[in-house]
Amino acid sequence: MKVAVSSPDAIFDEAEALARRLKLSRSKVYARALMEFVANNDCPSLTEQINAALDEIGEEPDLEFVHEAARQTFKRVEW
Repeated sequence: MKVAVSSPDAIFDEAEALARRLKLSRSKVYARALMEFVANNDCPSLTEQINAALDEIGEEPDLEFVHEAARQTFKRVEW
């Protein structure tokens, strides 16, 4: 699909330089940028995903795991 896009001169110049550096066509640079933008804005943010997971499993720390991890760490540290 062809589209017409307007952009400030500075951004256009940077995109042109990027295309040359990556040896890509201008169309590929813009398509990749648009794909990344859509992907980053089409799903819940990382914070939202973490919050949803914590809601599901609870926020209480696994004290047994924490204590064992601390023990293992202290064993490897020279005092």
